[in-house]
Amino acid sequence: MKFNKLNLLILLILLTLPLVTACSNGSEPAPAEEPAPVEEPEAADEYEELTNTELILATTTSTENSGLLDFILPIFNEMFGIETKVVAVGTGAALQMGVDGEADVILAHAKANEEELVANGDTLERFDVMYNDFIIVGPPSDPAGLSENAPADVNAGYALIAENQAPFVSRGDNSGTHIMELSLWESSGVGAPSEDWYVEAGQGMGDVILMASEMEAYTMTDRATYLAMKDDVELDIVLEGDETLFNQYGVMAVNPDKGDHINYPAAERFVDWILAPETQELIAEFGVEEYGEPLFFPNAK
Repeated sequence: MKFNKLNLLILLILLTLPLVTACSNGSEPAPAEEPAPVEEPEAADEYEELTNTELILATTTSTENSGLLDFILPIFNEMFGIETKVVAVGTGAALQMGVDGEADVILAHAKANEEELVANGDTLERFDVMYNDFIIVGPPSDPAGLSENAPADVNAGYALIAENQAPFVSRGDNSGTHIMELSLWESSGVGAPSEDWYVEAGQGMGDVILMASEMEAYTMTDRATYLAMKDDVELDIVLEGDETLFNQYGVMAVNPDKGDHINYPAAERFVDWILAPETQELIAEFGVEEYGEPLFFPNAK
């Protein structure tokens, strides 16, 4: 019996020795580490809740006169359940609507002026959307001889118009087209025209094209609006291709800090949508079937 009890005592000591050693070193065994929680990525298409379904889009007359907005906007409206109210005015007036907080988003074509709004905090970031070009159109008789003597030199063309005192209809509305036109009179050496042959219409592009046709006058227009109207007017392209006539369009959301009335959630959707590859493809397709060439060339980055 003693032998058995001794053996049992030795066995118990051997079994409890690791526990005594662990406690005697003054530290407790480290608990098992739990795996760190995995953070869910934010959905790319997640927007702020849309409580106001009306979007005010301030834009230039060329996007409306050309038919582009009628072509693409119904898709946007249906996709997001938004009713877009288009205010088509000269670019200067469209930009002023942004400054005054009278629009939610702006689509215009006077890049330097647009960037001023961003710098001043009136709008958020500006993005390139698409481009086309300006052209000079005039009566088929081309009395100032632009198509023969200055087919691709806009400064020479403007000088010929002034030299021959050929009628010219200006938009005269502080639009992107008007701003470009005024800069070209200066660069051509003519300065600011004020003679009787120079008519300031104070109208949008479509109306100016009609006036120029009726008056057998020259005017500068974006190519898209002219192509959309060329079958209804007696005007030909007499000057094109000068790199100065590049016409870039941009989009920007109005700064929501201007007030609670600014519908930034809808504006954000519009900006993302018009820059998306699918919409850029739509823009590239517009005009090809009817005119044989696109009216705008998408270039969103």
